[in-house]
Amino acid sequence: MNKYALLEQIITQLTITHQTALDAAKRAHETATNEENAPENEYDTLSLEAAYLAHGQSQRVAECAADIQAFKALDHSNPRTLQQVILGSLVELVDENDHTKWVFFGPGAGGLKLQMSTSSENIEITVVTPSSPLGQELLNRKVDDEVELVIGGKKTFFDIIALY
Repeated sequence: MNKYALLEQIITQLTITHQTALDAAKRAHETATNEENAPENEYDTLSLEAAYLAHGQSQRVAECAADIQAFKALDHSNPRTLQQVILGSLVELVDENDHTKWVFFGPGAGGLKLQMSTSSENIEITVVTPSSPLGQELLNRKVDDEVELVIGGKKTFFDIIALY
């Protein structure tokens, strides 16, 4: 598995998300400051709502930029990622039904899903963060460790079968 290519794909996806957030923030700011949206009376809240939206979009832009920087700062060649799950680890898990799940232990952008091709198959990789339930279970675990995750009140067990 080429972790460098995976990181590049993550950063590319985050850059696209960042640009989308920038565009949305710009539109929200333009709406909030457009003189046609000035309140006509005390009950007209369009410009106020647009200002709140612009503020939220600006925060999203900052979060996206922080995620990009965090992933760029990862040391993808750190040999410790092959010994235990730390930031930058690519983890191959298998559940009790022998279904394989791939996760990348990242500093942000939890839930981001990516498709990668190996020599034999296409796999889906999900980014998990240390603050997520699965991330909390995986942190500092090693190959052959078992982790337990409660999903919808049901316990699911995963074995760590490989670290990259």
